[in-house]
Amino acid sequence: MIDPLVLLPGMMCDARVFAPQINLISRSRAVMVAPITLGERIEIIATKLIEQLPDRFALAGQGLGGMVALEILRRAPDRVSRLCLIATNALAETPAVAALREPRIIGAAAGRLDEVVRETMRPEYLANGPGRLTVLNLVYEMASDLGQEVFAAQSRALQRRPDMQGSLRRCKIPTLVLCGQEDALTPPKRHEFMANLIPNARLMIIPGAGHLPTLEQPDLTTACLQDWLDEDLE
Repeated sequence: MIDPLVLLPGMMCDARVFAPQINLISRSRAVMVAPITLGERIEIIATKLIEQLPDRFALAGQGLGGMVALEILRRAPDRVSRLCLIATNALAETPAVAALREPRIIGAAAGRLDEVVRETMRPEYLANGPGRLTVLNLVYEMASDLGQEVFAAQSRALQRRPDMQGSLRRCKIPTLVLCGQEDALTPPKRHEFMANLIPNARLMIIPGAGHLPTLEQPDLTTACLQDWLDEDLE
């Protein structure tokens, strides 16, 4: 039986962040994009999603979606057949970074969402190249469509997120940890750390990509995901 693939987008992103992967992978298996807009805590988002998800599924999350994926795995380990973490972070928010989010939440509520999103997702977080502006514009478009209430809720979820190193250590399913080589927001060393905590995890660092490898290097990222999906379950 082929398990469906559940994709969890990152902060202020929707299904468009996975569009290249959906286009190809959906030709051979069911693909579902689940919203991470359902609460102000990782635990709440995960709990509400679990009610909507299939009985058993492969799970891939990018950024904030990766954090939610780890919480889903913690709460429903028997339902997740394999796991992929993309450009994410398993550590709790530091007080300094949490404090930086407050003026951005206030700014977004005051009608300056576009400005705040540009402060949050800077060009240098992506690999330099001719496609960077196109990817950034898509990110800003997704954020505008989702709106300031989602920005506030997701910012709170990031501020309050728990440390998830224990979930990594307990993970026994086929796991892919994937990041862009030029990711300045969640750098490769952070992903090496996560991969070392997960028994038998595979680490893939995508050249020519930053924080959004699904869009920056879609073909290579899709190939990595397909290999992960095709890996035999023990």
